[in-house]
Amino acid sequence: MKIAVAGGTGKTGRKVVEHLHSQGHHPVILARARGVDLLKNTGIDAALDGVEAIVDVADFATMNAKKARASFGTATTNLLAAAQRNGIRHHVALSIIGIDRATSGYYQGKLRQEELVQAGAVPWTILRAAQFHEFADQVLAQVPGPIALVPKMQSQPIAVSEVAAHLCGLVTGEPQQMAPELAGPRVESVVDMVRQLIRRRGQHRPVIGLRIPGAAGKGMANGALLPTQPGPRGHQTYAEWLAALTQDNR
Repeated sequence: MKIAVAGGTGKTGRKVVEHLHSQGHHPVILARARGVDLLKNTGIDAALDGVEAIVDVADFATMNAKKARASFGTATTNLLAAAQRNGIRHHVALSIIGIDRATSGYYQGKLRQEELVQAGAVPWTILRAAQFHEFADQVLAQVPGPIALVPKMQSQPIAVSEVAAHLCGLVTGEPQQMAPELAGPRVESVVDMVRQLIRRRGQHRPVIGLRIPGAAGKGMANGALLPTQPGPRGHQTYAEWLAALTQDNR
C-alpha cells in the first residue's frame, strides 16, 4: 500500500516511515527536503500520485496561538484539498490528548487542525496521543539558565515508536473518526520527569515547578492532558526510556 507521511523527516515521521517499510508498505515522504511544502502548497499533488492514504504528523513548533492556528490551518487546508483531488481514501492526523481542556497557544493550532479534518470531505481518523517521553527534554530546552523553571503538569507519556506503530495500524484500516486516545502506561509529573532527566545526564541543576497562570495552566496541573476514557496503552515507561538512553544522547 502506498501511504504518504506528512512530516516524514521529523521525529515521529521517521518512525512511521520505518514501521511502514517493515510492514511491506510503500511510504511517500511529504517534507520540504523532498520538494513538498505544505505551507506554500507546492509539490503536494505530484507526491500524492498513486497514494491511497495519508498519515499527517507534520509539526509547527510555536507557542503563539495565532501563529499555531495559521500554520496548522494552512498546512491542513492545502493537504486536504490535494487529498480530495487525488482520491485519497483515508486521512489520519496525529493530535494531542486534552487540547480542548488546556487550550494553550500550541494546542490552539492542533484544535484548528482537528476542526479542518473533521469538516473535510476526505474520510478521516484523528488519534489523540499523550506527550512523548522526549517531552521533558523539550521543556528543559525552553528554560535556559542555572535553575529550571518547569510548568506543573501531569502527563501519561508514551514512546514515539509505539505511537508510530499505532498510527500505521490505523491508516491501513478503515476510517474511525475520533480513535480511542493513546497514552503510556503511567501518569507522571512533568516536573519529576525533568528532574530525572537531569540526574540521568549527571547534571546538578535545581528544578522548580511553577503553575502556569490562567485556566490552561490550572488544567495542566490538574490532569487535563490525561486520557479520560479507556483506550490503548503503551508499554515502555518513562523510567525504562531514561535507562535506555546512551551516553551520546543524554
